[in-house]
Amino acid sequence: MSHYTANLRDIEFCLFDLLGREKVLGTSVYADIDRDTASGMLEEMKRLCENDLAASFIEGDRMGTVFNKATGDVTVPASFKKSYESYVNGEWWRLDAPVELGGMKIPASIRWAIAEMVLGSNPAIHIYASGYAFAQVAYVLGTAEQKQMAKLMVDKHWGATMQLTEPDAGSDVGAGRSKAVQQADGTWHVTGTKRFITSGDADLYENIMHFVLARREGGGPGTKGLSLFLIPKFMFDKETGVLGKRNGVYVTNVEHKMGLNVSSTCEMNLGEHEPAVGYLLGEVHEGIAQMFKVIEFARMMVGTKAIATLSAGYQQALSYSKVRVQGGDMKVMNDKASPRVTIIHHPDVRRSLMVQKSYSEGMRALVLYTASIQDEIELAEAAGDADRLADMIARNDLMLPVVKGYGSEKSWTLLGTESLQTFGGSGFTQDWPLEQYVRDAKIDTLYEGTTAIQGLDFFFRKIVKDGGRAIGLLGKEIQKFAESGGSHSEEKAALFTALGNLNGIIAVLIAHAVESQEDPEKIYLVGLNTSRCLMAVGDIITAWLLIRQADIALEKLPNAGKDTDFYSGKIASAKFFVTNFLPHIAADRVIVEATNGSIMNIPESAF
Repeated sequence: MSHYTANLRDIEFCLFDLLGREKVLGTSVYADIDRDTASGMLEEMKRLCENDLAASFIEGDRMGTVFNKATGDVTVPASFKKSYESYVNGEWWRLDAPVELGGMKIPASIRWAIAEMVLGSNPAIHIYASGYAFAQVAYVLGTAEQKQMAKLMVDKHWGATMQLTEPDAGSDVGAGRSKAVQQADGTWHVTGTKRFITSGDADLYENIMHFVLARREGGGPGTKGLSLFLIPKFMFDKETGVLGKRNGVYVTNVEHKMGLNVSSTCEMNLGEHEPAVGYLLGEVHEGIAQMFKVIEFARMMVGTKAIATLSAGYQQALSYSKVRVQGGDMKVMNDKASPRVTIIHHPDVRRSLMVQKSYSEGMRALVLYTASIQDEIELAEAAGDADRLADMIARNDLMLPVVKGYGSEKSWTLLGTESLQTFGGSGFTQDWPLEQYVRDAKIDTLYEGTTAIQGLDFFFRKIVKDGGRAIGLLGKEIQKFAESGGSHSEEKAALFTALGNLNGIIAVLIAHAVESQEDPEKIYLVGLNTSRCLMAVGDIITAWLLIRQADIALEKLPNAGKDTDFYSGKIASAKFFVTNFLPHIAADRVIVEATNGSIMNIPESAF
């Protein structure tokens, strides 16, 4: 039996009832896909994920990868290879490939709904299949010759990697030491060592195109001096794609990790024994800006992966709670002769399940809401609506650290403290998939910038640098809803209060940032609370989306039929979340206002 059950009913509710995505289907750049087509794709992906993709999830973890130190090659288990091939042979790669190269243009909202199921059933498949999205970047930003390389990446189903991190340059990417020297034929020779490179090698494809950040000779310090190079594992004929000699980029180690074991995380050496020949992307030295096209996609993917895993964990916990008999009903617990009940009858188990349900459904809405903004970016671009395009880009930029930072942090925490806990001691064993979910999900808080990095990015780049414009527009939209009255007026009033407390938190942090211009140590008061601010924003947006869902559910209940329980659950989720989690934001405000920075003056020896 598959470990994975896709919550397609809720996915479709978010897409079509909450976000009204049918209004963009069949229009503009999405003219070739209507609702029936989209629903058919979702249904087929559900079937594929619950069967073919999920089939190798456990074995991939237990067997992991095999690294041949002599050749620098990595192999994956045969069962995982079969699952990966079922994804590729089903032509799902077309969703990420450039339309000009055989890709299929669909709304980002539908694309990420499909991705949730892949990432929930066997996340490494989606990660290894990132080559098609990388080809999109090479095609859009590359020269005519590099567009042909992108075509070969798609036609030949090559893999790809993103190489930023170095042993002494993790989050501080600008400290990277990898160097690039231009050759007489226009190519570049790159030397250096990269670490923690996802999908650094695998026997899933014949070639891999590495996207490598390096500093050219004469390039300035920091991130501005970095350029982005395309470095293939094997050299190749640029017209036919026929492989030639081995290029000088090799795996020198594969990390032994706590989870996601079938995904090869590699140390890579460039140019130590033979030249690592690369091509400067677009023939321009704009490496960090170019790489951010990949990073933004990766952050969306990581947040979706985390939330998909939480949903899978909740589905497992819910099923278990309905069959596990333990103890008597609490109201007659002193009667030893009373019948034993399934654990879903116990109050704290119900509390735990509702925590999982409200967060998993609320954060699914968070991901798809963000993806719907990406729909609007493409539509505004196609229509030539510059003002709307600018607004949507700013809002998407604002949402990405929330999806990635908040989504990954909440999912990892809840999987370990609630989903696994529902199983009791059984959850700590490999008899159930929860222990693997927990191990696999921890990396999501670290991938593409830790939660602390996301908090800093969110506050300094997405609020301060933006002048508060994007968060102001979103805040006004949430406030208008909170003041709308009607159904769930108490929940909306609580949302309004929480929004006021969030605004208070942001105002205090901005004040400290301004004060730091005169008193540099004031910036510590900001740094101590940016993650707290990010979590509060995530809870506000999640509550807003849950209450919106509850309003829709209440309207549909009178004629719900077989969906009565589904809609009742939507209302219950919203009420529970508002009651149990929004009050924390008031406490967070008190904490932020009371922060004095004294912790920064404690000597290291006191820790």
